[in-house]
Amino acid sequence: MRRGFCILALLPFILSLVNALPESDHDLHFSLHSRATNKNGSTPLYKNANADIEDRVADLLPRMTLEEKVAQLIQGDMNGWMDFNDPLDDTKTFNASGLAAMMAQKAGAIWGGYLTPWDKLVFGIEVGQRYLMENTTLGIPAIFQSEGLHGFTDNGTTFPSPIGLAASFNPDLLKSVASSIGEEAEGLGYGQLFAPVLDMSRELRWGRVEENYGEDPFLTATMGSAYVTGLQSGKRRNASSTAVGRIAATCKHFAAFGSPQGGLNLAPVEGGERALRTIYLPPFQKACVEAGAMAIMTAYSSLDGVPAVANAHLLKDILRDELQYPYFVTTDAGSVDLLISTHGTCADRECAARMALVNGVQGEMGGGSYTYLTLPDQVAAGTVNESSIDDVVKTILRTKFSLGLFEDPYPYSDYNKTLRTSATRSILRQMEEEAIVLLENNGNTLPIDPKSKTKVAVIGPQANRVSLGDYVFFNASNNGISPLDGINQFLKNESSSVSVSFSQGAELWSSDTSLIPAAVKTAQDSDIAIILVGTWSLDQTLLWTPGTNATTGEHVDLSDLALVGAQGQLVQEVVSAMEAKGGKSVVVFISGKPVAEPWIQEHADAVVQQFYPGELGGTALAEVLFGAVNPSGKLPVSFPRSVGTTPAFYNFLKGGRPIDAGMITDNGTLVFGHQYVLDTPVPIWSFGHGLSYTTFAYSNLKISPSTISANQNFTVSVTVKNTGKVDGKEVVQVYLTDTVSSVVTPNQFLAGFSKVDIPAGSSKTVSIPIDASQLAVWNINNQFAVEAGQFNVKIGASDTSLLNATLTVQ
Repeated sequence: MRRGFCILALLPFILSLVNALPESDHDLHFSLHSRATNKNGSTPLYKNANADIEDRVADLLPRMTLEEKVAQLIQGDMNGWMDFNDPLDDTKTFNASGLAAMMAQKAGAIWGGYLTPWDKLVFGIEVGQRYLMENTTLGIPAIFQSEGLHGFTDNGTTFPSPIGLAASFNPDLLKSVASSIGEEAEGLGYGQLFAPVLDMSRELRWGRVEENYGEDPFLTATMGSAYVTGLQSGKRRNASSTAVGRIAATCKHFAAFGSPQGGLNLAPVEGGERALRTIYLPPFQKACVEAGAMAIMTAYSSLDGVPAVANAHLLKDILRDELQYPYFVTTDAGSVDLLISTHGTCADRECAARMALVNGVQGEMGGGSYTYLTLPDQVAAGTVNESSIDDVVKTILRTKFSLGLFEDPYPYSDYNKTLRTSATRSILRQMEEEAIVLLENNGNTLPIDPKSKTKVAVIGPQANRVSLGDYVFFNASNNGISPLDGINQFLKNESSSVSVSFSQGAELWSSDTSLIPAAVKTAQDSDIAIILVGTWSLDQTLLWTPGTNATTGEHVDLSDLALVGAQGQLVQEVVSAMEAKGGKSVVVFISGKPVAEPWIQEHADAVVQQFYPGELGGTALAEVLFGAVNPSGKLPVSFPRSVGTTPAFYNFLKGGRPIDAGMITDNGTLVFGHQYVLDTPVPIWSFGHGLSYTTFAYSNLKISPSTISANQNFTVSVTVKNTGKVDGKEVVQVYLTDTVSSVVTPNQFLAGFSKVDIPAGSSKTVSIPIDASQLAVWNINNQFAVEAGQFNVKIGASDTSLLNATLTVQ
C-alpha cells in the first residue's frame, strides 16, 4: 500500500490534532494530506534542483512521518524483491509485495552488492528507484550500495588489494584507479561503495591487513584521499547544479579498528587519546573530512572500553563538533546487536538502538536484528526524542541531495560503455606493475634476460593460481592471469629462447611434503628457480562458507606470520639445491600481509613481494621478472622476523626498540643477546624499502625556509640522478624527527613523498611541500601544538638515511 493512502485514511484524526495545537504550529506551508505539494500549488523546495541543499533538507524533513524517517535510517536489501541466490540466473522479475514491505521500513540505503548479470542488476535497481520516486508520497530515492575496496563486487574490474595499491606510492595513479571503479559502478546505478579502509596495519596478525594502505598514517591519509577524490569526482547525469559527487565513498572503520587485542577480529582496542589523535584519526580527517567523503562506517570494536558504534566522543564530539563532518555515518553489518551480544553494554534491542542513535548520529546496516525498528515505539514511550532521529535523517538526506539522486537515481541505459573498457585495462596494468616490490636482488639475479637460453623452473603453490584477496565476487579469479600463465605468455610474445618447466611442490593448505622431491628435481634441471609462495584469501562467497580455508581476510586471523604448511620446507630445499649446483633462486611472496621468513632473506638470491594483485597480476609479475618493467614499489608495511618480534612498524615511539640482539645460526648455534635473547626487533625489511634495476644518487638537499614559525609551511627539495643504465621510477621519501618535545614522539615519521620517473643518466630536482601542522604534537594539555625546537629532516627509506638536514621552529 502506498504511504499516501495511509495518511488519507488517518486525515480526520490528524486534523483534529493539528487544530488542538497552538496557532504557531499551523504555519506549515504544505497540507498534511498532500505533503508532496505546497498549499499554494507551487513546487516544493526540496524538488527544486537548483535550490540550496540545506534549504532542500529543511523543506523535506518536516514533511516526513516518523515511520518514513526511521525507514531512512535502516539499510534494505535488493534480495527483498529480487532473487539473487543464483549468480548465473538472469530472470528479471520482482516481488511487488516484498518491494513495498522493504521500502516501508528499510529505504534509506539498499544493499546491492550481488554477483548477478548486469542487466538483471540494472533491472532491480530501476524497479526499486521507480517505486520510491513514483509510488511513494515524497519520492525519496535510495542509495544503492556495494563493496569497492579494489573494484566493486559484481564483476567489476578487480585491481590489486589496497595494501598493493599503497605499495605503488603513487596517489595520482590510485586516483585514476578509483575513478575507473566509480565509473563502472555509477552506470549500473550504484550510489555508494564501501571503501576506502583507513585502518592502520600495525597489528599484523589481524586478518584484514590486506584491506589497508599500510602502517603509516601519512601514507594512509594520502592514498585514502586519492581514492575518495577519484571515486567521487564528477556528477551523475542530470544531477542538480549543487551536487558535489557522483558516488559516495565510505571511509571505514571509524576508528582505531586495525589494532585489536591479539590480532583477533572484533576484539577490543586499547589506547589513549594521544594514540587516537596522532595515529588513527589523521587519515579520516584528510580522506573523509578534507577530501569530502560522503559516508563513514563505524568500527565493530570498542576503544578504551567504549564501543565505537555508540562512542559519543568519537562520533559527536570529534566527528560532528570538531571536524564538522556533515554526511551520513552508518554502522557496520550487525554491529548494533554487538552492544548486546559482545560488548555487554545493553540488555535488549531497545537499549542498543537508543545507544547507537543518541551517541552516534548514524544509521543501521543490515546483518543484525534491525534494532532501529524499535525507534517508533521508543518515541511513543518517550525514551527517544524524535529530534535525535531528525539529526540522522538530515545527514542521509544531505548525502542524497549532494549525489544528485533526487534528479536522476536510475541506472544508465548505456551502462555497458563504461564497464571493462580498454582505458580501465590500461590503468589496471600500470597499477599492477607499480605495486610490485623488489626486496632483494643479490648479484643482479633479476631481471632474467628473455633473449637468453636460460632454463627457468617455476615452482610453488602460488605459481598456477590467481590470488586476488578478499572482497571480490564469487569466481572473480576466473578473470585473472596466474604467474605461470603470465610468464608463458610473456615469453611467447617475446619469441624468447627461455624454456619453462613447472612443478607445484606443495599445496598452500597442507603439510604434505611428498611433492617437494619432484620440485627439487625440476629446479636442479634448470638455471634459475622462481618459487612462488605466500598467504591466500577467498572471495566473499567462499570466505564465509563453512569448510573452506584461508589465511587472510575478514575474520581470518593468524597466530604465526611464517609460511603455512609445507611451503617453508619447499623453499628451503629448492633454494639449497640451487645454491649447491651454482644456480639462482628467486622467491616471490604473493600475500595479503608480510611473511616472516628471515631464512629466505638470508639465502635466496632475489626476493619479490607482490601483495594480492588484480586481474593482470601474472602479466605484471612476468614483466618485472624478465625486465620489461623496472620495479618501483615500496613497502607500505614492515616485515617482522617472526610474530614474536611484532609490532614491527617503523614509527615507534622513542625508546620503543632497544636492540641487543641474539640469534640462532644455520648450524643451530645459540648466540645470546637481550633484545631479543635469540632474535632482533629489527624488521627483515622496513617500511619504505624497495629496490630497482637501476641506481639513484641524491644530492643538494635544501629546506626552504630552514627556519620557520609555528604556522609556517616549508619545502624540502633534493636532486635525484638515475646513475644506472635503465629508466626507473623512484619514490623520494622525507622523514622527520622531533629532536626534543614535551611528550614522547615517534623516532621518525613520514612527512612527504613523491614518485618521479627519471630516464637513465638524467637528473630531476624534486620539491616536496610540508604543512606546518604535520609538526604538531598532541601535548600534555591535550591540544595539538607546534613546539619550538629542531627537527631532523631525512631523505631515504625508514631504515636508510641518504641525506640529512635540520629544520628550526622558532
